[in-house]
Amino acid sequence: MIVGGCLCGAVRYEYEGEIGEISMCHCSMCRKAQGSAYVAVSPIDATKFRVTEGQEALKEFRAVPYKARVFCSNCGSPIYSARDDLPDVKRLRIGTVETAFACKNAYHIYVDSKASWEVITDDLPKYPGLRA
Repeated sequence: MIVGGCLCGAVRYEYEGEIGEISMCHCSMCRKAQGSAYVAVSPIDATKFRVTEGQEALKEFRAVPYKARVFCSNCGSPIYSARDDLPDVKRLRIGTVETAFACKNAYHIYVDSKASWEVITDDLPKYPGLRA
């Protein structure tokens, strides 16, 4: 069982699955949404994810009509995103996970639009756009 939550503790969740993939997206939209060089996310089975506390604190923002970015309205912690055309998948923000886990399937995407000041120094696969 994977558990996690937001910075202020208002939102808590459980995921009855595994983190099998982590993508680190460097696109400008993800950088702005995270306030960081990139966002680390994992696609998860939406049917195995549940908010255990703080459902009322969750708010969503849509920078594009088909994708909701869901966050805690108290502290601003991003929790997940969800696309209307992929209702069975959520993209969990890995920084909110509190359970220790290992994932060997990690990679960078949209490195062609990474921040000019960022230097990627790991040896993970890097893709100019979406993963091929």
